[in-house]
Amino acid sequence: MIVAASGVEVRRGGARVVRDLSLDVRGGELLGLIGPNGAGKTSLLRALCGLDPLAAGHIAFDGRTPAEIGRAAFGRTLAYLPQNGRIHWPMTVADVVALGRLPHGAAVLDDAARRAMAAADVTPLAHRTTGTLSGGERARVLLARALAVEAPVLLADEPVAALDPYHALQVMELLRATARAGAAVVAVLHDLTLAARFCDRLALMDRGALAALGTPVEVLAPAPVAAAYRVAVESGTRDGVPFVIPWSRLDRTDRTEQSP
Repeated sequence: MIVAASGVEVRRGGARVVRDLSLDVRGGELLGLIGPNGAGKTSLLRALCGLDPLAAGHIAFDGRTPAEIGRAAFGRTLAYLPQNGRIHWPMTVADVVALGRLPHGAAVLDDAARRAMAAADVTPLAHRTTGTLSGGERARVLLARALAVEAPVLLADEPVAALDPYHALQVMELLRATARAGAAVVAVLHDLTLAARFCDRLALMDRGALAALGTPVEVLAPAPVAAAYRVAVESGTRDGVPFVIPWSRLDRTDRTEQSP
């Protein structure tokens, strides 16, 4: 599966929140979508899902638009984990995860749903109602629901935002494993250390535009990070894997000095 966005523009309230953005994501790849608050990351994900209309541009999945794929088939093509997902009814965890099987015909706790629960470490919570869960537990349940679709494309908006370090590492390992199994995975991330360690490529957005696209080492270099985030970073490697730590805030003069 190849997800291709070309010249994408999204408007909200008359403002361009995504501007002339083009990128491809291939099956087998974990792409980290990073950038400061308000950069347009969520708007791009919603556009890829077909939830926000395009003001311009084109989005295709293996060369076909969502309209060409068809509503039912598209539900099996793409799984979406929204930011700050909510569960409005007092359902059991097992019932919530089973909803991920709806695109395949029925919300049933089949083998795919059970695999997703095990992968997200929520099987012990199966009979608990959602109102009894912590924020981190609820986040993992919603991830399990998305994984239960077993779609070739997975879009996850801040999947580790509410998680403790153990479960944040677990979820990133799971997203990478999902990609290695053949899916095209895009994850919005604010943790640059996790982004550097787990993602194959990073797309850095700033003010609605694509500011940088490449390997973590390329994108998380001092100059692009300073320009987008207004921070300086410390970087290194462990076991051959790069890591980046935001270290200090920069004022306008500092950012000018770090520009190429």
